[in-house]
Amino acid sequence: MRIQLAQRDEADELLGRSPLALLVGMLLDQQIPMEWAFTGPYTISERLGHDLTADEIASYDPEAFAALLAEKPAVHRYPKSMAARVQQLAAYLVEHYDGRPEKIWSDAADGKDLVKRLQALPGYGKQKAQIFLALLGKQLGVQ
Repeated sequence: MRIQLAQRDEADELLGRSPLALLVGMLLDQQIPMEWAFTGPYTISERLGHDLTADEIASYDPEAFAALLAEKPAVHRYPKSMAARVQQLAAYLVEHYDGRPEKIWSDAADGKDLVKRLQALPGYGKQKAQIFLALLGKQLGVQ
């Protein structure tokens, strides 16, 4: 299914094939336009030279990762703090889901369990979890 959140073909393509990119885009979606947030994972991937992996992001040197997000054009209005949040999210995914974010929804027992799993993600609260749940349902057909 084609995802259209970034309004940029390459970025939307990445969001459609990478659950991690989708989670990172949602994490970045605060205090900046939604399209900018969901283009962020593509920008990071371009700078790394390949698609994102939770293992790589979690183990990346924090200062170097912050610098990567701060390069012009910056990935976010607050690149240093958001770099730390992205790394916290990646580390959590490695620890709890073997670095495979799709396990959050594919292994959930039911809708309640899925919401609980989303709310437990670093940088995700109740509202962000509910929005992401709706996105999963509408964009990826997750039920």
